[in-house]
Amino acid sequence: MIITMAFSEIELKKIDKLVGGLCRERIPVHLKDQLSLEYRVKGHEVVVYERRPYWSDPNEITETPVAKMKFLRTTNEWRLYWMRRDLKWHGYDMLKGHRNRIVMDCKIYSLASPLPDFPELK
Repeated sequence: MIITMAFSEIELKKIDKLVGGLCRERIPVHLKDQLSLEYRVKGHEVVVYERRPYWSDPNEITETPVAKMKFLRTTNEWRLYWMRRDLKWHGYDMLKGHRNRIVMDCKIYSLASPLPDFPELK
């Protein structure tokens, strides 16, 4: 039986540099003790979520998914998803076909911002 990892160690380091770096930079310094953006890698997916104290009990921490990127190795493409208020992931279709890019930057900063090119992932 051959078991393959979804991402290699090198790919995980690139994901941490790009996605983790974005998460660390996104929160203003004066809010870092109250709010954070973090990510988890599971299989071929990277999920970004927001951590903050629960509104009615500041001692309890709540996590809210913000964006999900799914890597399709067969086509070498990243797909971006966002969570609608129905709590289901919906594809962000305007980004279909963008190969070799982590497209999360567009969702977190602004859906209208230009898509960054990450040549180190090519």
